Amino acid sequence: MSKYLIGVDLGGTNTKAAIYSKQFETVTELSVATEAAKGPAYVLSNIAETVQKLLASVNLSQEDIEVMGMGIPGLLDPQAGFSIFSPNFPDWENIPVVDRMKEHFNFPVYIDNDVRVNLYGEWRHGAGAGYQNIFLITLGTGLGSGIVCGGQVLYGTTSSAGEIGHMNMYREGRPCKCGSSGCLGRYASAVGMVNTLLEKLAAGQQSMIQDWVQGDYTHITAKMISDAYDLEDQTAREVMQETGEILGFGLANVINLFNPEIVIVGGGMSAAGERLLGTVRETVHRHALKLSREACRIEQAQLGGRAGTIGAAAYALDRLQHG
Repeated sequence: MSKYLIGVDLGGTNTKAAIYSKQFETVTELSVATEAAKGPAYVLSNIAETVQKLLASVNLSQEDIEVMGMGIPGLLDPQAGFSIFSPNFPDWENIPVVDRMKEHFNFPVYIDNDVRVNLYGEWRHGAGAGYQNIFLITLGTGLGSGIVCGGQVLYGTTSSAGEIGHMNMYREGRPCKCGSSGCLGRYASAVGMVNTLLEKLAAGQQSMIQDWVQGDYTHITAKMISDAYDLEDQTAREVMQETGEILGFGLANVINLFNPEIVIVGGGMSAAGERLLGTVRETVHRHALKLSREACRIEQAQLGGRAGTIGAAAYALDRLQHG
């Protein structure tokens, strides 16, 4: 009897879970509120309950599952199954995620960083299929990244390789939760782009977005900036241009360092598409080494919101088969 795979993508707002066939056809999927403020015990219990609901919805038992993979934000130890720290999850330190899941399930469970499981998804089943040297970035609330080098996912000494979001771009820039300042993720992210707009409004520039939010700037979103860009709002266009330029400088550094065949741009903010990526490509063309840039494509991710669960399942299957 054919067995199935489970992928779980733990997010700050929502947790997604899905069951896949071994050919990665979707059997069923579910998204639930994470409710991180209720603490680690609640979050993990909620994940277990969600997986149990998924199994019941398609009349599968635990014996039908070969393996489950989980993408967890923040720093972790994949080999030990520990989540060490996740900055957006209260009281989330040294959480034995795999052990907690084993209290509910008898099939193998593996964890990895949420961005790396997105990387697995795009590498195995999306925009990175067939490539051996890949750099993936996820543009959302922050900026995350993962690397495939020579056909191997790059982890580094502490499983924290590829933190492009903390590449320092300014000596004295916007403060970052990491303790530094001027980090790329403080500019090239949804929050960063909104902050760039707010700085321009504070300096006296005007934008139609001010009317849309009726003066309440806390309601401004990155999507509004994209929409205003399409309506030829000059301030929104400056914001998009500046965001694309600083991301382009960061990716020029990445291309010079890692010499990838493809840079994949994912995450919610990637929906800006060529409004953002056009400037990114122009900046890379001007500043990356000629030989490296000509061998590298910059493309949007293909799997969208399913990359996390597909990638978690693919990663877990690899771990199960190859250790």
